[in-house]
Amino acid sequence: MAQKNVISLDKIKVACRDCSLSTLCLPMGLRPDDVDRLDAIVKRNRPLQRGDHLFRAGEAFRNLYVVKTGAVKTFTQTNEGDEQVVGFHLPGEVLGLDAIQDGQHGCSARALETTAICELPFDRLEDLSSNIPSLQHQMFRLLSKEISHEAEMMALLGRSTAEERVASFLISLSERFKRRGFSATDFFLSMSRQEIGSYLDLALETVSRLFTRFQDEGILKVERKHVQILDLERLNGMVVHPTNVERHHANPST
Repeated sequence: MAQKNVISLDKIKVACRDCSLSTLCLPMGLRPDDVDRLDAIVKRNRPLQRGDHLFRAGEAFRNLYVVKTGAVKTFTQTNEGDEQVVGFHLPGEVLGLDAIQDGQHGCSARALETTAICELPFDRLEDLSSNIPSLQHQMFRLLSKEISHEAEMMALLGRSTAEERVASFLISLSERFKRRGFSATDFFLSMSRQEIGSYLDLALETVSRLFTRFQDEGILKVERKHVQILDLERLNGMVVHPTNVERHHANPST
């Protein structure tokens, strides 16, 4: 029996090594039988191709989702039918928390590239968390991060220049890639310039112009979606009011 528990625990560690829910799945003091109960409800590696929907606005809320590999954008639609991007989600990041209150998704989620998703049925997770205090505490922390992010994003869009918004966006991507063991200064953008502009409330032309200017000034090297940050210190210096926008996606234990 002991051997069975060891195998189950190892499998979870491999699956969730870089996941922001690692402390949710493996909190301190979790008993082997509780580990098995968690292992039983997680549905791993649901495949999505570029353009596939994970969920749509108005659908009933049933699961929390974690990006295992790839990237996902969340978005709403304006009255004119245009997309308004509200978030980009990278490996180890959580989707669906905003749907808990109303019981349905207020936005849609679509894969930006080939993506693998882990699903956590919320009703079963809720039942477990009511019996395992460390799980319940972790849920509160995740919800707190979500609320903080919304306030930070409103502040960024309300007071920052176009230059600050783009610089902040690139800095947040750099930090998020670094936390997951990837390069902080050399990465590919899975989202288009149009999608970045939608997220930052900027015109496509403005985003493209700033990328070109940053490159001309030796701050970035850009080849289509491949970005190299050549002067991270200078990029940080552009942000007059440093923000934690999107840093809520990091592991809540940090």
